[in-house]
Amino acid sequence: MENKLMSKTFFWMFAGLLVTFLTGYFVSHNEVMLINIFKNSTYIILCIVELILVIVLSAKVRTMSKNVARIFFVLYSFVTGLTFSSIFVIYELTSILYVFLLASVVFLVFGLIGYYTKLDLTKIGTYLMMALFAIIICFIINLFANLETFDFVISIISILIFIGFTAYDVQKIKRLGEEEIIDEDNLSIIGALNLYLDYINIFLDLLRLFGNSRD
Repeated sequence: MENKLMSKTFFWMFAGLLVTFLTGYFVSHNEVMLINIFKNSTYIILCIVELILVIVLSAKVRTMSKNVARIFFVLYSFVTGLTFSSIFVIYELTSILYVFLLASVVFLVFGLIGYYTKLDLTKIGTYLMMALFAIIICFIINLFANLETFDFVISIISILIFIGFTAYDVQKIKRLGEEEIIDEDNLSIIGALNLYLDYINIFLDLLRLFGNSRD
């Protein structure tokens, strides 16, 4: 089951990323949609919807049918794409593609580490989550302080956190596949969601560090 589970997990992860990036790219070339999203409260509403979808999917995936779980995941990827459209407006397309490649390499390396390492990464999960909450608080503070150096440090630490999560999540998915605890279709969706979030955050942090703006 393990190899089949990993294949399904990465298939849905890549499908989610494809939906997100294509949606973001399409919306960025539609001025009316951009205005409707970013010139009023729509953006905040979309962020709230994203959060609700993640919470519901994470909490209820084991009791959902596989089709409902897939719909929730694709819907989440689509809504994220709507908010993601801003990066295609702010950054040059070549820069986005370069960072996408860089993030893919980083993700692949640490995904392979998580898959093949003999070390038990279970214990680092709690520390990674604590660090994540801390960095979120720092990010919120910097929204008001607007310190460029602080933002740089936050991005570096965030990358370290999510490459850690990448290795941790891959190993967790591998072990769950070996245990054959629940239906692999639903397990692949929640695994895809976790890896999707890892990749997106690595990508966004790298984009903040190395992306070239259109200005």
